[in-house]
Amino acid sequence: MHIQVDILENEIIEKYPDVLDVLLRDQTTQRNILWATNNYNDLGQSYNYKSEISPASITGHNGNVIMPRVQKDKILQQSRARNMAEVFTPSWICNAQNNLIDNSWFEKQNVFNKEIELDDGSWVWDVNPRKVTFPKNKTWKDYVRNKRLEMACGEAPYITSRYDTTTGAFIPVNERIGILDRKLRVINENVNTSGEWLKAAQTAFMSTYAYEWQGDSLLLAREAMLFTFIENYTLKFGKEPLLKSIKYIAYIISWNVWQMDGIKGVIPDSCKTIHTSNELFFDIEEVKSFPCSGCEKDNIRKHNGIYCLVKDWSKKDKATGRKGKKIRFIDLLNN
Repeated sequence: MHIQVDILENEIIEKYPDVLDVLLRDQTTQRNILWATNNYNDLGQSYNYKSEISPASITGHNGNVIMPRVQKDKILQQSRARNMAEVFTPSWICNAQNNLIDNSWFEKQNVFNKEIELDDGSWVWDVNPRKVTFPKNKTWKDYVRNKRLEMACGEAPYITSRYDTTTGAFIPVNERIGILDRKLRVINENVNTSGEWLKAAQTAFMSTYAYEWQGDSLLLAREAMLFTFIENYTLKFGKEPLLKSIKYIAYIISWNVWQMDGIKGVIPDSCKTIHTSNELFFDIEEVKSFPCSGCEKDNIRKHNGIYCLVKDWSKKDKATGRKGKKIRFIDLLNN
């Protein structure tokens, strides 16, 4: 089983052909996700803010370019926190907030674990080893289907806690506290056949969403979710899932965890000023500029950038007849 905090892109390419290509895909633009950060500019043009992340830029001799925040240089951590509002959230806080959501859903406390305050004021959790039980009129399948979203997810610590965000220590599967970790625990406790497990796991991934601005963090989040799938399956069945199953989960992740400016609902920096010219007379042109109306008026529905698409997996796409209806993220909002 993979027990490293940093998931190596070289390993993905070697063990799981074509999967990295899927994890780098932006399903809205049908291109690769963007770097959307200046932290890698000194590595060359391929690493510029508006450049796409290519497999070649993060594999081979470049295999250690992207790494989790806990392993980044302290100066770089501070820079990203200052310039891009990158927030460091300790794992115990992620656990506490996920517990609040589950306390409401289950109508009781300490379903997955109990929070414990230590003498120094820090917190840990003690895993509840008993099989999860469900309230009346709710089943384990309802919990797996329950939709959850992590906004501005960074490396997605609320979704999967493969490592402690404070110490960088790897967290065993049975001790994890993320949204997806909990869904997969419930599946592990209620399903014993590979086929049924895979179907339930696909549902768990289809009901778990997140978005992030910066491309490196987005890729780390996607990788963490994929390896959470592999690690849980391996723990349950004593072997890794087939490549086709891994690819399909990667495909779901590429839709459900996407790159977006969370304020505007568009691909980062895709809004623009449009310039038009009109010849008046004697080769004299009148040039007009039209800035993005949404940016000017702070109206999320008036941007001229590329609005991000997600999939509602509970509905079929009319064009293809397949599971997963494409919809703009902003159309899911109530305002």
